[in-house]
Amino acid sequence: MMTGMVRRALEDAVQTALKTLGLDLRLKVAKAPKDKPGDYGVPLFALAKELKKPPQAIAEELKGRMELPPFVEEAIPVGGYLNFRIRTEALLEEALRPKTPFPEREGLVLLEHTSVNPNKELHVGHLRNIVLGDSLARILRFAGRKVLVLNYIDDTGRQAAETLFALRHYGLTWDGKEKYDHFAGRAYVRLHQDPDYPRLQEGIEEVLHALERGELRGEVNRILLAQLATMRALNAHYDLLVWESDIVRAGLLEKALGLLEKSPHVFRPEEGKYAGALVMDASPFIPGLEDPYFVLVRSGGAATYYAKDIAFQFWKMGLLEGLRFRPYENPFYPALRTSAPEGEPYTPRAQETINVIDVRQSHPQALVRAALALVGREDLARGAFHLAYETVLLEGRQMSGRKGLAVSVDEVLEEAKRRALKVIEEKNPDHPEKEKAAGEVALGAIRFAMAKTEPRKQIDFRLDEALSFDGDTGPYVQYAHARAHAILRKAGSWGQPDLAKATPYERALALALLDFEEAALESAEEKTPHILAQYLLDLAAAWNAYYNAKEGGRPATAVLTAEEGLRELRLALVESLQKTLSTGLGLLGIPAPEVM
Repeated sequence: MMTGMVRRALEDAVQTALKTLGLDLRLKVAKAPKDKPGDYGVPLFALAKELKKPPQAIAEELKGRMELPPFVEEAIPVGGYLNFRIRTEALLEEALRPKTPFPEREGLVLLEHTSVNPNKELHVGHLRNIVLGDSLARILRFAGRKVLVLNYIDDTGRQAAETLFALRHYGLTWDGKEKYDHFAGRAYVRLHQDPDYPRLQEGIEEVLHALERGELRGEVNRILLAQLATMRALNAHYDLLVWESDIVRAGLLEKALGLLEKSPHVFRPEEGKYAGALVMDASPFIPGLEDPYFVLVRSGGAATYYAKDIAFQFWKMGLLEGLRFRPYENPFYPALRTSAPEGEPYTPRAQETINVIDVRQSHPQALVRAALALVGREDLARGAFHLAYETVLLEGRQMSGRKGLAVSVDEVLEEAKRRALKVIEEKNPDHPEKEKAAGEVALGAIRFAMAKTEPRKQIDFRLDEALSFDGDTGPYVQYAHARAHAILRKAGSWGQPDLAKATPYERALALALLDFEEAALESAEEKTPHILAQYLLDLAAAWNAYYNAKEGGRPATAVLTAEEGLRELRLALVESLQKTLSTGLGLLGIPAPEVM
């Protein structure tokens, strides 16, 4: 009997055998190609130079030295690979085992995502950040990590100040017809298109200072609440809100600078272009810099945003204290807590942090890690991870919030729902809950489109492609789940499966089910949901191939009409598949509809 993680068990066995050849290496085991014998295999070409032998000879020798795990029927040297065939009974037992979360591990992971300026509605560019962060939080929890999700509210930033100024300056009052963040966003765009904009700076500065004193929090909160409605509609979850004005008032920046100034790498040059400024020399930690000096405090006394990022990171990892939290009143997230001057003191002391910020912020994020190392905490610097992602195009176009060239997330959700409803009405006119299903399909389409691509590749988001029931889309995986559910609904209850009656078709489906936990764990380790998303596409494809299999023009894998023992085996596999798809979609924050 196996205990999950088949590939890892094989990799362990290969690694142990390689040690007897004098090599301490871990090679990746992957699925064997369909036209080759065996289920999994490991390529040995990379070892030919070192061992001065052809890959096929290495495969033969490795086979002789390997202690095979008990679930392996045989090892097969073929074309420079060593392949492994799994015992059919062990394979089926493993495929039918419930997929439960991994045991909890020590240590807190603090994951920051979304962190949208509270000045206007969310646009499509924000979608990727939210989906990456929220999916990764779910995957990490499944992998046994304790995760706290933080959303940073930059209420002392220029964008928030400009929106509040514009609302006052143009004497705008909200009539309640449109969402408040859209109303506020139109004022922001109008200000940036106003020919008088350069002459209005003094008024904007006044609002900025009032925000820093925490005086206009209620007005910012009104915009934030409207934004949170969108985040909730995207099925994203948060544990903490941290307001920048609270960081300013708690004096975290001064405390962080106090820690940094003890380092020999932080100083005030007396001459040259940095004279009088507080600078950090990052060269010991970021090699190859043209100019290794980074300004933390300008000569005039103003802190740079590098310094603010560093101070916040120090708080996250427990090097500084000073923030207080209380429950946050809102209709979307009952357990959400917010920083507030009158709250209870709290410091997360995270061993690991993940900041989901686009790839253009890679440099400041590297400085944050360098600052941790400068204060003698290389361990924490290693635990600070920047999940960098590329931008999102919409139907091939770049977006800009300032110019008003952006499409809001609310509009995309509405349009996706409208199109999904049309598809459902065509495909299933008798659907009992068309509206609900359309909402689930729309959410599945949008979130999957953002999760399935490697973060460092640009996404060109096109609604028609994302909503397709065929191809590499969320609705394709959701439809596979609904199809499995329909069979189980008709079946009612069933008895014991007879594993001995398995055909090659059941074997192939079981093999596809085997890699779920592996994919979830790899997604957690690599800190990207695209690995799990791609696995779910492969699993849905394997299920469709099984469902549609024909022999001599007749269905080869009928479930409900199969002979006794085989019927039960097929039902048990379909149930395992349905639950695995449902769990996997859930880890991507996507609903798994029972009827589509």
